[in-house]
Amino acid sequence: MAVSDNNSICAVRNVWVAFEGGASRIVLEDVSLDVAPNEILAILGPSGCGKSTLVRVMVGLIRPTRGEVLAHGKPLQGLHPGIALVFQNFGLFPWLTVRQNVEMALSGLDVPTEEARERVTHCIDTVGLGGHQDAFPKELSGGMKQRVGIARAMARAPELLCMDEPFSALDVFTAESLRSEIYNLWIARDGAPGRLRPPSSLKSIVMITHLIEEAVFLADRIVIMGTMPGHIRQILHNTLSHPRDYQSPDFQKMVQQIHGIIVSEHMPDEPTAPAPPAGQAPTMEPIPPVDLGQVVGLMEIVQDRRGRVDVFTLEKLTDAEFGHTLALVMAGEMLDFLDTPKEIVLLTDLGRRFLQQDMAGRQRILREQLLKLDLFRFIVKRLQCAPEKQLPKEIIEEDLVMRLLIRDVEPLFDTIVSWGRSGELFGYAPTTETLYLTEPESEPAR
Repeated sequence: MAVSDNNSICAVRNVWVAFEGGASRIVLEDVSLDVAPNEILAILGPSGCGKSTLVRVMVGLIRPTRGEVLAHGKPLQGLHPGIALVFQNFGLFPWLTVRQNVEMALSGLDVPTEEARERVTHCIDTVGLGGHQDAFPKELSGGMKQRVGIARAMARAPELLCMDEPFSALDVFTAESLRSEIYNLWIARDGAPGRLRPPSSLKSIVMITHLIEEAVFLADRIVIMGTMPGHIRQILHNTLSHPRDYQSPDFQKMVQQIHGIIVSEHMPDEPTAPAPPAGQAPTMEPIPPVDLGQVVGLMEIVQDRRGRVDVFTLEKLTDAEFGHTLALVMAGEMLDFLDTPKEIVLLTDLGRRFLQQDMAGRQRILREQLLKLDLFRFIVKRLQCAPEKQLPKEIIEEDLVMRLLIRDVEPLFDTIVSWGRSGELFGYAPTTETLYLTEPESEPAR
């Protein structure tokens, strides 16, 4: 939906965000986005793609390194006056009652006493907490605590309500119930009889999520973000009619469409990286920032299903967010333990043999597979040629930046150390920040 700067509630234009003042910590890269009136906008993406940072830039909690933020077409100065936030972790004051927590939202607002009392009561009733005004947070369930957070946000009479994964701290059933209530609350803006309605000031909602089904159920537009660094990959318009049904063919079709878009970034059918320019150091493929123990756990899940499972079923079986599941699959594929024709995940013969081994056997196979990767061969060779077969962390990180063409090298270094230790390729001394070569334990004589 293209809207003019003056019509949008807030907008970001060519925004970059870099932390710690260096290019190696770029969190958002050249992001432009509008929030239009009368829509629910879902920002969807894996952990680390900058979803929360983007919303905090819109609100005014974080100033962009480059680019501009607009409120109704004008440069934002300080905090956006028409936005309220709902956080993941409730953020309630434990020594205050439900009513007192909601009343905190009115601090600094010039609201007459009687109007403030009526507004707080209405917001508490709207989220279904009537009768619990005098309860303390310790007396509430997780779902009730999040309702208090929503009521507190609405008490400010915002035009835009921003929710940062508001259901992620809740159990599945409570999250689904509260998700449906938010949906019904939004629909009730049309004046459905017998329903409490949100404040008339509320024009739009922005919701951060990593759940595709949640985005399709709630949103009018879905912003799909990519990582390394965070950027907008695609914006989809959700044309599904209301009421929305998780099981309808159209709903499932849109879920599969979004799955496909995300899969295409993490599991492309063909490599897309361009060759480095002449004279530049050759590049190597980075490894996903995942734990090898989780990769093995995922392989065992595939093995339990006769060595073949589609990636969408695998996501549900792992109970992890989709981007993380794909990263685990990618790691298994790099080690030749898994194969991924299209959207199917297969356990390879080597993967089966690996799972049949004892700990020493697994370590031996892992070492062999790691040494087939250019990244680990390069590091081992660097250590073999170094004095005393050891190098400072900063030297390795400089090499990684030059050859992998990445900015955020710290998580990659930590993953390399973890994988290298598991395969007995090298060790790491955190006190001196030094990487050193190790030799595998010899096998007992037979």
